[in-house]
Amino acid sequence: MDLMELFFVAIGAAVFVYYGVKLLLFIRMLFPKTWFPVSKSFFTSMGEWAVVTGASEGIGKEYAFALAKKGMNVVIMSRTKVKLEEVAKEIGNTTGQKVKVVATDFSKENAFSEIEDQLRGLNIGVLVNNVGVLPSVVPKRFLEQKELDQTITTVISCNVKTMAKMCKIVLPGMDNRGRGLIINISSGIAWVPYPLYTLYTASKVFVDRFSQGLQAEYKDKGIIIQAVAPFGVSTKLSGYQRTNFFTISAEEFVKGSLQYVRAGDKTNGTVNHIIAGLLMSSVPLKILHSEFALQSLQDCVRDGLARQALENGSTVL
Repeated sequence: MDLMELFFVAIGAAVFVYYGVKLLLFIRMLFPKTWFPVSKSFFTSMGEWAVVTGASEGIGKEYAFALAKKGMNVVIMSRTKVKLEEVAKEIGNTTGQKVKVVATDFSKENAFSEIEDQLRGLNIGVLVNNVGVLPSVVPKRFLEQKELDQTITTVISCNVKTMAKMCKIVLPGMDNRGRGLIINISSGIAWVPYPLYTLYTASKVFVDRFSQGLQAEYKDKGIIIQAVAPFGVSTKLSGYQRTNFFTISAEEFVKGSLQYVRAGDKTNGTVNHIIAGLLMSSVPLKILHSEFALQSLQDCVRDGLARQALENGSTVL
């Protein structure tokens, strides 16, 4: 075997090993209970309290419920106090755990000093940074957004600054105790440049990189910091899309994602969305960015909103 032939054999072997390892890692992600087991006492071992932002509905509400069912007391945060109090009552009656309500507007600078006061003295073991906003429920081009200057400020404040500020508040206690779990909700569509969600996906790229960098800094301290990047979840934020294999309920998503907390610094949260991520990464951007794909996306969201409005007896604007 001459040198050139040996070179190509080595290249072929390297490619085979590379894709073989990727396949094994992918298969492992399909069986979280086997590869990333989470004991019944895992969450309560992190601390007495869990803090969940954006907890008045959707994914945040389901995280608060799920963590309370696992034996944690929960602090639920969002802007609407009435909704929070309803959720708190429901969680308390269902689980028997303590629920603390903190109504706050994350877009205001003084909100975080008030939050810090409210959380002082609590043994916080879990933080779920879920609060987030879309520029508009129906996806639009960047320049088509209403009140664009204010929209830019709101998205960055809510999706980027709030997550970093909440970590600043909660992380020191975890660092002192040498344990803790921080879940930062990202988005699957942040994996690629995604038109009509340009500002939103850019903010979620920050969530990914911030989480991964922070995990590298604090992993040796016994703290788990993870970005969770779902694809389709049927919530108000997604226009209440119909559930199917790839679009799942908030309850199903949260139940699945909590099985992946030991799976690394980034996960899609469920088997369905791991497969969705694989498929999305395989689709050429030319197709994703086509006018047909973008129009279909807008129509899908509008249909979901119309269906929800019909069920509620209201109208769609």
